[in-house]
Amino acid sequence: MASIGLDKLYYAPITEDSSGNETYGTPVQLAKAISAELSVELNEAILYADDGQAESVKEFKSGTLSLNIDELGHANAAALLGAEVDENGVLVSRGEDNPNYVAVGFRARKANGKYRYFWLYRVQFAVPGTSLATKGDSITFSTPTIEGTIFQRNKADEKNKHPWKAEITEDGTNATVVNAWYTSVYEPDYTA
Repeated sequence: MASIGLDKLYYAPITEDSSGNETYGTPVQLAKAISAELSVELNEAILYADDGQAESVKEFKSGTLSLNIDELGHANAAALLGAEVDENGVLVSRGEDNPNYVAVGFRARKANGKYRYFWLYRVQFAVPGTSLATKGDSITFSTPTIEGTIFQRNKADEKNKHPWKAEITEDGTNATVVNAWYTSVYEPDYTA
């Protein structure tokens, strides 16, 4: 079913242990969402044998998340991009800043009024560009777009796989999972 809305854009900070396995912090609202574009890049291979295709493999390689938001804000810029807010409340970006890995969650409203919920497990955002214009005869809003690279997470799930996305739809699903979606980053559960 088609989506007709987008809201509840959150991120959760990631801390890593010595092996690089992720632990997710409490989700924090990022901004008001205007648009989100998610594209995926695959590793693909085809094995040919006996003059035809014998095997085909398509695996997740990485993805790109482009978020158009109302405003990034100093605290979120510091948390996502590694910049720092100084004692005077000024956001200072330095050449040595290293963007942090975060999980990103949001939901999309469907035409039937139900929602699809998402968590992207490991995203690293780049410093956004700035586009500003003088006010002329009409008012035009300038809003930031931040782009991030999506990776699979380092921490394996119960099946020893490395997920990159979790998604659920309200239609006939576990209400407990949906109601807790923004209290913590969803962990896959394969117990019978």
